[in-house]
Amino acid sequence: MADSRDAVPTSVRVAVAIVAVQVLGLLVAAIVLVAKTITGDPHSVAGALLGSALALATALLLVVCGRGLLGLRPAARTPIVVIELLALPVSYSLSFQADRLAYGAPILLSALVVLYLVFTPPAREALDRDIHRS
Repeated sequence: MADSRDAVPTSVRVAVAIVAVQVLGLLVAAIVLVAKTITGDPHSVAGALLGSALALATALLLVVCGRGLLGLRPAARTPIVVIELLALPVSYSLSFQADRLAYGAPILLSALVVLYLVFTPPAREALDRDIHRS
């Protein structure tokens, strides 16, 4: 018989779905950066390629951690929380300093929603480590 802990809460499933959309966005951003580097005249080729590599690395990390969340592995939540927290100043900068609200707003909203979802009571019950368990 399955333990109630084996059931993945809806909040975790929705958070993972949003993370999957973020992964797709990062992959698109990486491809666009590489394409613009090849076809354009970037100020710094190395900087543009580094940005693309960081987007790909972040996407890969989110995929691994998203799978971990679906497996209810507590350690998977921490990197996701860190990435979402790092996305907040990026989204603010894009939205208000660079006047690119269409880019920054989805990043801001998705980061806030994922942060909320991974700390809802059902998600915490499923993902928090219980040091008293045998």
